[in-house]
Amino acid sequence: MSQLDENLPKQVAITIAGSGSTSNKLAKSEEQRHESSDTSNSNSNQPVDFETAIDTAGFGLFNILLILVAIPSAMGTVYETSTMSYILPSAECDLRLSLLDKGVLNAITYAGMISSAIFWGYIADTMGRRKVLIFGYLADSICVLGGALSQNVVQLMIFKFLGGFTMSGPFAVLMTYLTELHSRQYRQRIMMMVGIMFSMATLSLPGLAMGILPQIWDYQILGLTVHSWQIFVAVTALPSILSCSLFPFFPESPKFLMSRGRNEEALEAFRFIYALNRRRPRSAFPIKELASEVAAKPKEPKEEDTVKMPEQKATAVDVAVDVQLASKPKSSLRSGLLQLRPLFVKPYLGLSLWVYLLNFCVLLGQNTMRLWLPQLFASINDYEQLMSNKSEYNGTSICKIIEYSVNRTQSQLDASVLDDPDNQCTVNVSPSSYTNNLIVAAAGLVAYMLAGFLVNLVGFKRIMSLGLFTAGSCAIGMYFSSSSASTVALASIFVTMGSISSTSVISASLNMFPTALRTMIVSLSMMVGRMGSLVGNIFFPALMGLGCIEPFLMVSFFMFFACLLASFLPVKNKAALK
Repeated sequence: MSQLDENLPKQVAITIAGSGSTSNKLAKSEEQRHESSDTSNSNSNQPVDFETAIDTAGFGLFNILLILVAIPSAMGTVYETSTMSYILPSAECDLRLSLLDKGVLNAITYAGMISSAIFWGYIADTMGRRKVLIFGYLADSICVLGGALSQNVVQLMIFKFLGGFTMSGPFAVLMTYLTELHSRQYRQRIMMMVGIMFSMATLSLPGLAMGILPQIWDYQILGLTVHSWQIFVAVTALPSILSCSLFPFFPESPKFLMSRGRNEEALEAFRFIYALNRRRPRSAFPIKELASEVAAKPKEPKEEDTVKMPEQKATAVDVAVDVQLASKPKSSLRSGLLQLRPLFVKPYLGLSLWVYLLNFCVLLGQNTMRLWLPQLFASINDYEQLMSNKSEYNGTSICKIIEYSVNRTQSQLDASVLDDPDNQCTVNVSPSSYTNNLIVAAAGLVAYMLAGFLVNLVGFKRIMSLGLFTAGSCAIGMYFSSSSASTVALASIFVTMGSISSTSVISASLNMFPTALRTMIVSLSMMVGRMGSLVGNIFFPALMGLGCIEPFLMVSFFMFFACLLASFLPVKNKAALK
């Protein structure tokens, strides 16, 4: 749901902030620095660690190609979780949707993600990042196309659940994969760039909706009825198809390979990166040997040794996990339990619980508001068209919109169920219905560009705290909104600050845990966060039925509580990958 140094090469930096000339000069100095580093490394045959090797491989064409491929990957992730919120106004007659059905459709994807979080985390940390990206996006493409052919709400819910099940892995692994293929100097900026990619994806989605959903398209294909909203869903499968086609051309994460004791394969991956970045043959890579990250074990570890892990020191926990995973590749269940165990004992227990609770609060507020905004904006558009010629019209307060949305959804459901020719269910969707969504998405993209330059100055912790406090204030401020313009402005700030904060939480998590636990902690924290998204999207429509202020109080409370948790998060501004 998760980040640009002034030293970033011109191809990226000029797009992000327009500081082309400065970036060009710094890029040249960076290249000269690496030239001297290459010479010094070639004079020594001593084994080097991961950070030294990735620094020597440099930043260049490989990294830019990787960032370009990550764009459709981020789009696929956003599309999987967000398409339902855009089709609700268009599909409510075809699918006979109640207010609760709309909440379930928004939430069902997260239920699928929750159910597969541990599975994907284990697969990624034992079988590799690259395989998860390839097969995960392939499976997601199939699920999205299946959802596009759904003929009723139950079929659509099943495919959205399966889509969430498959997307949970690629989402977490994409973050880890990008982090592990960049040096420490660029790592935090790359994570902010992931946030920019998500903002670009969020910006493109209402654009697609504006072009497709207002169309009156009804086709019969092999006995199946296909409407414009189904074509819209099918089009959103394209980024996942593109991603699973391009990732086979990239290497496995060398950090993962080193953590598994496969140093020769890791060295070959470094040579591949070096050759693309420096325009030199692979044999010119000055590093000839990598340091072992898997401790040698003189004796076969006994079962009781691993049971006593809570009494060992932190370093012993890390080593025990890597040794066990490397030495027992055939025992999948045993390896998976060994991989999970350190997260539930000291020294990582308290820290992991902290991250889980923080992500729960952030994603509950962020994804609940984000996924209900298209419905609220569509209701604003309908209400303004309905009341524009009436004398009693005196503004568009959010309370009037909520009341109108609840009543209209119920009347539409009654009309579709009764099938009365005098009271038919009608869909009123126009391109202007999605204009406000474009404004919110554009505001998020601009804010991410600015945040990329601030993150090195203030760090993730301050960005998280400030963003969450601002989002909480905007949520409660929406209750007092008396016009559509003020509602859109507050919603834009809320979604922007919430998105930056949620991406920062993931980035901080990657820096606080060792390699053997990294994807697992991201998967588990995202699983708990998606529980928040699930709970929020179910309770939001229920609270809408109770009154106006209740749904906004819920969102605001969780964002303020997350701000408090983020303020005391023990994270450093820069950290080496453990």
